[in-house]
Amino acid sequence: MSTIAFDQFALTRIADFARSLSRLHQAARRYAVDDDQFDREFNAVCQSIWGYTIDDISDDLFSAEDHLFLDTLDEANARIFAAEQGYDLVDDQGMLTDWWGFCWMILAEKRGLLTPDNRAAARAAIEEKYLAAPNVIGVIIGR
Repeated sequence: MSTIAFDQFALTRIADFARSLSRLHQAARRYAVDDDQFDREFNAVCQSIWGYTIDDISDDLFSAEDHLFLDTLDEANARIFAAEQGYDLVDDQGMLTDWWGFCWMILAEKRGLLTPDNRAAARAAIEEKYLAAPNVIGVIIGR
């Protein structure tokens, strides 16, 4: 049997979780949308699927080979990679706009990086970065 023949009903369809994100991308064609809105929506999708966000994993946790894989990933290979891991990156309009970020999360899951310890370290690094900025006296993070 071909390795690219997948049972569509066995895949987690990311598009089912990303409807608000897709609507936001469509709205951005008509009016300006703040990048923070995209980040919040993307993180909400990731939180719904994996229980973690892209901010919960440090780039440093990925190997050089993983970074090369992600940097050279195109839509066709992303779709195959995601399906091999049990995910579908397609919605009714075609490939999800944020397919690369979802592949990042899928790879993090595959590598076992979605852990409470990695989340705590990544969040501490973010807080440290903000606190190092001039005129910042504190960081408030909603958890």
